[in-house]
Amino acid sequence: MHSHHHSQRQGTAGETETFWTTGRVVVAVIAGLTLWFVFANTRQTRIRLLIPEVTMPLWLALLFTLIIGGLAGRYLRHRK
Repeated sequence: MHSHHHSQRQGTAGETETFWTTGRVVVAVIAGLTLWFVFANTRQTRIRLLIPEVTMPLWLALLFTLIIGGLAGRYLRHRK
């Protein structure tokens, strides 16, 4: 039983070489830029939602827009 556990273990050098693939580097860069964008846009902004006007951080308003756009894109993709 325990020999199976030891056979799955590989050297750490091989694991670190394969961890940073091109895709993961791109995702890490995008995540870093996104965090920078969020922290750079913390000021409050007024947004009119048809009739009411609300005040919220700019990054939160943009996040809501991203989520709504993503949901709309997903809905349209599945409708095909």
